Formats: sequence, C-alpha cells, structure tokens
Amino acid sequence: MSIISASNIKKTYDPDKIAVHALRGIDLEIKQGEFTAIVGPSGSGKTTLLNIIGGLDRPSEGKIEIANTDISDLSDNELIDFRKDNIGFVFQAYNLIPVLTAKENVEFVMVLQKRSKEERDQRTKELLEAVGLTDKTNKTPSELSGGQQQRVAVARALASKPRFILADEPTANLDSESTAGLLDMMAQLNQEEGVTFVFSTHDQRVIDRARRIVTLVDGKIESDETR
Repeated sequence: MSIISASNIKKTYDPDKIAVHALRGIDLEIKQGEFTAIVGPSGSGKTTLLNIIGGLDRPSEGKIEIANTDISDLSDNELIDFRKDNIGFVFQAYNLIPVLTAKENVEFVMVLQKRSKEERDQRTKELLEAVGLTDKTNKTPSELSGGQQQRVAVARALASKPRFILADEPTANLDSESTAGLLDMMAQLNQEEGVTFVFSTHDQRVIDRARRIVTLVDGKIESDETR
C-alpha cells in the first residue's frame, strides 16, 4: 500500500514576476518500508519535492496524499498537527535545540503530543540505545560531534512513531566514518523495524545504499529505478 501518493505536483515560485518552475508535474508513489533516494543536480527540485511531501510547503497544483489523507486540503493548523503525528524530519543542519540535552531533544515532539512522562522516558531510552548514544543522554548538541548530532536528529524523527522519515541531505555535513555509521543505522532501522526513509541527496554514499532511486531533472522525473 502506498503511504505517499503525489499526483501531478507542480510548484512555481514568484509567478507574478519571473516564474521559476521548480516542479513540473510529478507523479510518485512511495510504499511502506521503502528506502528511497531522490537525486538530481542542484536546482532539479529535490528539496522542493521533499518539502511538499512533508507539508512544509504547498504545491501550486496537484495533490499529495499521506496514508489516504489529502494534506493539500488541510488548514495550516491541521497540517502542523498532521506533521507532528505522521512525519519525521532529518535535516542537513541537524536543527537540534541548543539548550536541550540529547534526551530532551528526542522527547520534545512527545511532549507536544502530550505523551506521559513514563512513555517519553521509555521511548527516548530505546531510541538513544538504537542510535548508539546511550552514554550521551545528558549531553547538549555543542558537546556532540556532527555525526552524533545527526543520530540524535534521527532518534528525534522516530520519537513520534511517524509513518515515514524524510531526510534532506542528512550526510552533507558529515565525514566518511560518520556517514557510514549513520547509513548503517538507518538501513538497520529500515530492515528490522520497517521504517520508511525518503532521502533527498547528492551523496553517492547514500545513493549506493538506496534500494530505489528517483532522478529529477528540471523539475521532472527522468528515471525511477528499483534495485
């Protein structure tokens, strides 16, 4: 069953000035458990597509359905609630809250979901163990390496038990060793727990691990290959 369904997605910026057509009619289905990389040159529309799938941006035309919910029809407040409960995000810049510890960053979304303290503590413990950071629970982002911060970001993305994870250039700021460790961890979560990952990436190391590669060129899908 498809958990993401994009139909004829178009996105145009500054249509009243000099129109920039970022997406030119994208049709894409993502099924539960996929490990998919969206690739293409700079300006091809990768991040725009990811942002629209994640409800961070709205299409100019077309429809996005997440688990049979048409998010194009949701109000801004409804969209915020929907994202919180259904979609996990991992960003290139980590986007951790500097004054919070690793534990507090991971559990933050569960606080917003009004989960009990007992549930938050248990889930956070499990996730930090899963990403290999049990000994960094009380460290703030400034006390962690880039690779460790990105692992916290993955744990945070998983905390809400989302339907899928969107990862926008998650390895761009990491060295080779950190990238390998992060990709190993995400592949393990995908294979053992069925977590669905959709990446936007230039990184050949990510592309090599993906089981499906969707290539964008000039806002259109040029190829869609499943290995």
